[in-house]
Amino acid sequence: MLINSSEYFAVLEDIKTRIKTAQFRAVLGANREQIILYWNIGKIIIENTKYGAKFIDNLAHDIHSEFPGAKGYSVRNLKYMRRFAEFVSDEEKVHTVSALLTWSHNRHLLDKTRSLKAYLWYATQTIENGWSLASLEYHTGTNTYERQALVEKTTNYKEQLPLPQSGLAANALKDPYIFDFVEQRKGIIEREIERELVANIAKTIMELGTGFAFVGNQYHIEISEKDYYIDLLFYNTKLRCYVVIELKNTEFKPEYAGQLNFYLSAIDDILKHETDSPSIGIMLYWNNIIRTLRRQPG
Repeated sequence: MLINSSEYFAVLEDIKTRIKTAQFRAVLGANREQIILYWNIGKIIIENTKYGAKFIDNLAHDIHSEFPGAKGYSVRNLKYMRRFAEFVSDEEKVHTVSALLTWSHNRHLLDKTRSLKAYLWYATQTIENGWSLASLEYHTGTNTYERQALVEKTTNYKEQLPLPQSGLAANALKDPYIFDFVEQRKGIIEREIERELVANIAKTIMELGTGFAFVGNQYHIEISEKDYYIDLLFYNTKLRCYVVIELKNTEFKPEYAGQLNFYLSAIDDILKHETDSPSIGIMLYWNNIIRTLRRQPG
């Protein structure tokens, strides 16, 4: 008998959702157990250094003999386990951070980070933002930690924005921004930079950071019957606000700040919803030597 009713379909959807949730939890649980196992094996290896340089070689051979179908216990991977246990020595951090990453993510961070602080920062960002391994490789390759977490950023967000948005906005910024996909050439003008950023919008958004959604370029606004055009307009879903970006290939001039503030006020008047936070602005400066775009100071 074919059941065809909205009530039945609601029940079916509920069961399907529960099945998918259970499957996801099973995968996540299996990954978690694997990471904790690898950490414990690494710890045991560290505790038994008395057996000398061939200890790991013997382990790899004997584990393979006992579990011929098991993967992940090669000499190379066992050495990664030892490094893992040495690098992340706090078991609580293993359970609350490392175990939420795949082993591939953890191995990459062991290779690319020099301090536990950097490892934990990248790991936390990966968990919060759902970075794939390719995304993590991009961020470690462009030193996002140094540019975003360590650099002293010059902004007036604390004075102009309410808490906690001011802190969130400042933490989201990088200095410098790196857009190496924009061709370096003498005499490049702002509109050409803008076109290349838009043509490579996925890469642009990846560099800007998490939560950016592209609204438009040369975004038209009308104030007192006059037309104005914003270089790039985004909406950030984490900050819950519009982000106005202006491009400059000259040194900073005081009037640029006035122009940016004018656009921010206009966007708040025209587009900002009552549930949105105040808009923020970023002035990006083009530097032909290192091919980076920098924020407006002040």
